[in-house]
Amino acid sequence: MEKQRVAADDHTAYYLVNLLTLFARPESLAGGGKPLALMLADAADACDSQERNFTLQRVGDISLFVAGFFGESFPRRLVDIDYYIDIGGLAYGSLSANVRGTFRGRIFGAVFAELAHKFREFVDVLAEVRDAAKKTDDIDILRLYEVWLRTGSARAARLLRSRGIEPNQALGADTRH
Repeated sequence: MEKQRVAADDHTAYYLVNLLTLFARPESLAGGGKPLALMLADAADACDSQERNFTLQRVGDISLFVAGFFGESFPRRLVDIDYYIDIGGLAYGSLSANVRGTFRGRIFGAVFAELAHKFREFVDVLAEVRDAAKKTDDIDILRLYEVWLRTGSARAARLLRSRGIEPNQALGADTRH
C-alpha cells in the first residue's frame, strides 16, 4: 500500500492480508464458475440478510482478487477488468449499507465502505503484490495501456511511465478500435 500510495485503515489492511491468505488456497476460488452478476442477483433474491451479506462479501472478495491478480490477463474478452472493478465496488458498497446499524456493521462496516470507495486503488495494491511475487518482468505493455485506458489506474500509469510511455489523457473509450 505504501508503494502504491494508498492510505487505508489498519482494519482494511488486515482484511486484505486475510483475503490474500484465503485465496492462496486454490479451492477458495471454487464456486461452480457462476458469473458474478448472477451471484449479485442471488444476493438480491436471498431469503435473509445473512445469506445476502455473505454473497455480497464473496462477490466483492472474488472481484478484488481476480482483478488484482489476473486483471492483465483479460485482453479483448467480453468480460474485462472494468467489469470486476464495477461489480466488486458495487458489492462492497451494498454490503456496507446492509450491515449499517448492526453488530457486524460496527466491526466491518467501515472496512467494506473503504473497500468500495477505493476499489480501484486496492486492485492496484494486489497487482503490486502479484508483480512482487513474479520472478521475471513480463508485463504486456499494450495490455497495461489498455488497463490504464479502461480504469484510469494510477499504478498502470506509473508503470507505463517507468517504461518510457506517457499515457495520453486525450485518448478515451471513444478512440479504441
